[in-house]
Amino acid sequence: MSALAERRVVPDARERPRRASRVGSVDIARGAIMLLMAVDHVRLYLTNANFDPMDLSKTSVPLFLTRWVTHFCAPGFVFLAGTGAFLRGRRAGETATSLSRYLLVRGVWLILLEVSIVRLGWTFNVDYRHYILLGVLWMLGWTMIALAALVFLPYRAILAFGIVVVFAHNVLDSWLPRHYESIQGSWPWQIFYLGGTIERTGGPLFAVLYSLVPWVGVIALGYAFGKVLTWPDERRRRACLAIGGAAILLFLLLRGTNLYGNPSPWKPQATPALTVLSFLNTRKYPASLLFLLMTLGPTIFALPLLERLRGAPARVLQVFGRVPLFFYVLHIWLAHGIACALSAIRYGRVIPWMFANHPYMPGPHPEGYGYGLGVVWLATMVVAILLYPACRAFADVKAKNPSGWLSLM
Repeated sequence: MSALAERRVVPDARERPRRASRVGSVDIARGAIMLLMAVDHVRLYLTNANFDPMDLSKTSVPLFLTRWVTHFCAPGFVFLAGTGAFLRGRRAGETATSLSRYLLVRGVWLILLEVSIVRLGWTFNVDYRHYILLGVLWMLGWTMIALAALVFLPYRAILAFGIVVVFAHNVLDSWLPRHYESIQGSWPWQIFYLGGTIERTGGPLFAVLYSLVPWVGVIALGYAFGKVLTWPDERRRRACLAIGGAAILLFLLLRGTNLYGNPSPWKPQATPALTVLSFLNTRKYPASLLFLLMTLGPTIFALPLLERLRGAPARVLQVFGRVPLFFYVLHIWLAHGIACALSAIRYGRVIPWMFANHPYMPGPHPEGYGYGLGVVWLATMVVAILLYPACRAFADVKAKNPSGWLSLM
C-alpha cells in the first residue's frame, strides 16, 4: 500500500469539523431518524393492516403518511453511516488501513447482531431453523464491508461509484419483467437486488428485506458527502441547501414526468389527496432512485437548519443520535414487549401472533386485532421516554471510552 493511501484520510487542521455544529447536526438528524424508525416498528405490532399501508386501494391518508414519513429512516441511516465513516477517517492518526479495519469489523458485528439478538427481538421465538431475517443491519453490515474496500480509492472514485450505483440501477426496470421468471429463486439476485425469501432444503428460510443494491451506493455517497461537513460554516450550509434542493427538484421533475427512476408511474386518482399519495408512492424494496431522491434530498437540506436547533429537543435527539445502534437494538425489544403487554391486558393472555416471524412473515392478524394510530404514536413516546436514560448513560460511557468494543455500538 502506498504512503499516500495511508496518509490521505488524515486531515490538516483546517479540515477537521467542529463537533458543536457540524457533527451535532448529524447526531440530531440520526436521532430524529431513530424516533421515526420506532414509529414504524411500533406500528407493525399494533395496527391491524393485513395489507401494505402504501396500497392506495385499501389504505387511509393518515396510515399512508405514517408509513411514508418513516421512509426517511433507512436512507438516512445508511447515508449518515457513510458520513460518520468519513468523519472518523479525519481523526488525527487515522489511516485508510485503520478505517478499513474498523468498517470491516463493525460490518461483521452488525450482520451477527441482525441474525441473532435482533432476530430474537423481532420474533420472541427461537425457531432459527425456519426463519432468519436479513434486515437493515444485515444490509448496513455488508455496505460497511464494501466501504472498507472503497476507502482505499481516491475520493472522486468513491463519489463516482456511489452516483453510478444510485442513479443507474433503475435501468434494470425495463429488463427485469422480461427475465423475472428465469432469475426468480436465484439467491444472488435476491441478495443483491430483488429481495424476497430464500429456501434451502433442510435449512433455514432466509427473508431478504433489504437487498444490497442500491444501498452500497448510498453509503458511498454518504462517505463522499462527509467532505462537505469539513468546509467552513457558510460554504457548508450553502452546499447542503444546494445538494438537498437539487435532489428535491430532480425528484419532482422525474416523478412528475414519469420519465425514469421508479418502476411504477404515478396516476391521477379518484380524489386530489389520493393523487398526491400516488405521486409520493415510490418503491422501497429495492429502493428506487426516486425513493432515494425523495428521502435523502430533504434530509440533506435540513442539516443546516438542524444546526440551529437548541434546547431540550436538540439534546434529546442528540442523545439518541450518538448511540443509534444501541437505540435500534433496544427499541425493537421494547416495542415488541409493549405489544405483548397490551395483548395481555386486552385478551388476558399474550396471543400467539406475538411470537410469529415478524416483521417479514408474521401471517394474518388475529380477528379483530389492532389499535388506532393514536395508540401507535403514544406507544412510541413511551419507547422514547423509557430508552432515553439508558441511551444517555451509554452515550456518556462511550464518550469516555471511544476505543475498543464500545466503538462498535
